[in-house]
Amino acid sequence: MRPSSLDDARAFLRARRIVVVGVSRDEKDFSRMIFRELVRRGHDCVPVNPALPSADGRACFPRVQDVWPPPDAALLLTPPARTEQVLRDCAEAGIRRVWLHRGGGVGAASPAAIAFCEAAGIEVIRDLCPFMALPGAAFPHRVHGFLRRALHPPR
Repeated sequence: MRPSSLDDARAFLRARRIVVVGVSRDEKDFSRMIFRELVRRGHDCVPVNPALPSADGRACFPRVQDVWPPPDAALLLTPPARTEQVLRDCAEAGIRRVWLHRGGGVGAASPAAIAFCEAAGIEVIRDLCPFMALPGAAFPHRVHGFLRRALHPPR
């Protein structure tokens, strides 16, 4: 499976309702920054974390399947060891589009997670950070996006 393009990522962001899985309890965590920015830009985002009652004034759900009304897509900010279970949850909830976040670190994806998505018919965005795909992103994110496009042009 090829790395995702920024066009793929922007198409994902047109989803009506997005669950953000792995929103941290730490308000200064990167996952919270992404969550807040998506909400600020008008996305209907729902936080998912079994250890968190709410995030930034929005009710947090323990599992993807508990979210109602059901989401159209899922952004996973999870460690690879948790990603496979969350993907099974997404499949059970009928979600067919997921974004396996990757910033500077290892990200949410693993070979087993990618294989699960392929077998389950789930469309995957991977090897990208949502900040790179947002129009008018701050300078560091635009540079990151530029480098991503230069190093991995769309096929």
